[in-house]
Amino acid sequence: MVVSERSLASISKEELGKLLYQMILIRRFEEKAAEMYARGKIRGFLHLYIGQEAVGVGVISRLRADDYIYSHYREHGQAIARGLDPKAIMAELFGKATGVSRGLGGSMHIFDISKRFMGGYAIVAGHMPLACGTALAQKHLGTDAVTVSILGDGAVNEGAFHEALNLAAVWKLPVLFLCENNFYGMGTAMSRVSASTDIYKRAEAYGIRSEQVDGMDVIEVAKKTEQALQLIRRGEGPYFLEAITYRFRGHSMADPELYRDKSEVDHWRQNDPIKTFSDALIQGGMFNQGEIEVVWKKVEEEVEEAARFADESPFPDVSTLTNHMYAPSPLDNLQTEGPLDA
Repeated sequence: MVVSERSLASISKEELGKLLYQMILIRRFEEKAAEMYARGKIRGFLHLYIGQEAVGVGVISRLRADDYIYSHYREHGQAIARGLDPKAIMAELFGKATGVSRGLGGSMHIFDISKRFMGGYAIVAGHMPLACGTALAQKHLGTDAVTVSILGDGAVNEGAFHEALNLAAVWKLPVLFLCENNFYGMGTAMSRVSASTDIYKRAEAYGIRSEQVDGMDVIEVAKKTEQALQLIRRGEGPYFLEAITYRFRGHSMADPELYRDKSEVDHWRQNDPIKTFSDALIQGGMFNQGEIEVVWKKVEEEVEEAARFADESPFPDVSTLTNHMYAPSPLDNLQTEGPLDA
């Protein structure tokens, strides 16, 4: 779980800096979100991505602009990695009209069609068949674009998980299933509810190529993702990646974390993906401590601005509550001089 200096040699300093910046931005954004929740600025549920930054950043760094992403409700970090505006994301957490979903979605429903970020979904595994539908459309259009379906380990015992994998395999869909295995579905350990804890092996039962990757190593995640995407783009069907990672905070802000020992959390914090990556960059001579501190300072200013923007933004007008619930009907503008013919 330590980033190898050798693995950094073939990557430009610019790209390494971008990976580091995105992980730090996600970390500070989530920490600020936790602070705003404690201050009552954010209400409802809030699920933080702290500790899992290397997975989202590593995978999304290898995607193209025409690829699609479907995710679960711990999606703030992935949205940032995809390039969504942190100010608009924070405003959405605040429920403000300037949010990416106009304040109508909140924490679990970050969405931006311009980035082909198709949202976080609160129904566990419910987004996986939707991702298959988008992948099917891409295949019919004859593109080599890929749809990424990001899920947690808690999704693998749901029926939609198996239905989606089966459909993807039967139709050879261009979809990358990414399982972020942080060992806990809410407060339940994976080992308590699954006879097999090697999640990637479940995909093998459907004839899907699958692999397990160290989700605390951003470079390893990026490399495995690139290999998977090459196969998918060549028309060889779906691929399944299981990223072994760990969330440093509870399932949500309401989680007292009584189900895991503090020593376990401390152990995983020793493998903090930001610290190990920063150490490798310094030891490899790519960056010095001063350059990394500059990144932290820049991020701090950006996150503070995002919180200020969200706090000063207006709430949506109550009249917008039912907007976008139904598609326009062709009958809405139908003009008639009398009753319609029977």
